[in-house]
Amino acid sequence: MSDPVLTLEGIAKTYNAGLPSEVQVLRGVDLSVAPGEVVALVAPSGAGKSTLLHIAGLLDTPDTGTVTLAGQNLTGQSDRRRTLARRADVGFIYQFHHLLPEFSALENIVLPQLSNGTSKPAAAERALMLLDKVGVAPRAAHRPAELSGGEQQRVAFCRALANAPRLLLADEPTGNLDPGTSDQVFDALMALVRDTGLSALIATHNLDLAARMDRTLRLDAGRLTAP
Repeated sequence: MSDPVLTLEGIAKTYNAGLPSEVQVLRGVDLSVAPGEVVALVAPSGAGKSTLLHIAGLLDTPDTGTVTLAGQNLTGQSDRRRTLARRADVGFIYQFHHLLPEFSALENIVLPQLSNGTSKPAAAERALMLLDKVGVAPRAAHRPAELSGGEQQRVAFCRALANAPRLLLADEPTGNLDPGTSDQVFDALMALVRDTGLSALIATHNLDLAARMDRTLRLDAGRLTAP
């Protein structure tokens, strides 16, 4: 069996430690995501799912515990090494698309590839291929303001996959869409993930969407449990 793409062991995180307003967000979380596995993370608002995703994606550090990504234990490593690992192996999707408004859909997917050293022709070819997979290739030259909400989020999916990461982290990726559009966009995301063989950890409030993933975990009171 292949090693997990992501392993979290004993992750704890407290904000305002030692103060009257201290909040213990994570309490010894253990989690692993296998190659090609799509895991749903279900949690009520304020339960710490965003904190957990930020730690998994090396955007934040735990107070205690270890983070192993693509076989590398990155706990306590320098900011530069963590940044390089994140850039190489992690893609992020948020509830809001955060596309750059002055650039076209295609350019929004090309730019992260250029910063990673890909040539412009190769970056444009991959961007168009990804847009085609989610059905937005005909809108490649349009800026975000000219796209629908569902189209904008599909472009954001493609941007997250631009540099061919091994792990996708998504925080309520369809939470800003109406139910009908949400289902269509989620279908596009799952097709893209399955087609590329990505591992994914996807936070959602939607239990119907969670049921369509490989496994569901619930985060409550700082601990992970099976639902």
